[in-house]
Amino acid sequence: MYTIGQVAKFLGITRDTIKFYEEKELVRPQHNRENGYRTYNHFDIYDLTTINFYREIDLEIKKIQELRKGKSIEGIQSIVEEKEQEVLEEIAYKKLQLKKLQLVKEDCEKIKQFLGNYTIKEMKPLEVMGEIDHYKAYDDYDTLKENTDSLKKAVILTSLRRVIRFNDEGMVENQFVIVRKVEDGENIIDGDIVAHPKCLYTVIEDGRWSTGGKNTDEKVEASIRQVAKEYGYELVGLVYVNLLLTTYEEGLERIFLEMYVPVK
Repeated sequence: MYTIGQVAKFLGITRDTIKFYEEKELVRPQHNRENGYRTYNHFDIYDLTTINFYREIDLEIKKIQELRKGKSIEGIQSIVEEKEQEVLEEIAYKKLQLKKLQLVKEDCEKIKQFLGNYTIKEMKPLEVMGEIDHYKAYDDYDTLKENTDSLKKAVILTSLRRVIRFNDEGMVENQFVIVRKVEDGENIIDGDIVAHPKCLYTVIEDGRWSTGGKNTDEKVEASIRQVAKEYGYELVGLVYVNLLLTTYEEGLERIFLEMYVPVK
């Protein structure tokens, strides 16, 4: 017979864990009536190693309790398959989460490199998934929820593109479309595709911290026209605006937007 301290040492688990398993009726040591000490025989130790095995594959205590009462091989297989599915879903979620983190890291680099600077860049293919009237059109957010790439299926605005159409006299249309990036080699696509091989690309800052809440459209438009003229490009009358990142300074939002301006 062994004490709880000895068993904890053999098995590499704490005394509290062993007591917890006892509370859950997964192990039943003998109790000394005189001093209250627990003692464990080799059947108890075997039970604890079995519990450890199932905890190692993250089976819940409730499932182990079911097993303890009696389970066929088919029953165990069913429980394991259910757990397997949970793990596969978790792996898929973690992969998407990692991809999101890497994209945010890339966006930070874009801001550092291109804030206030222009370059020529390709706008890679985007699939148009839907449209809403405006990013403040909250009644339209169901469309955004249905087509969002948000991991938790809550509304975020990074799948939204503001599409501005303009001519020599100024803005003629302001549209907000929901998009999804088309992966390389992807063949099955239901929505319309937008892509532009040659764009003026830049990152601008918006938000109350930098603008005091004023509309900067005219200032940005003037900057685009000037840069296009300096570099000898002809504007095609389109601008795609994408929210990269939002941070805060002195309680006011700092919004960083990337812009693709197709040129000829």
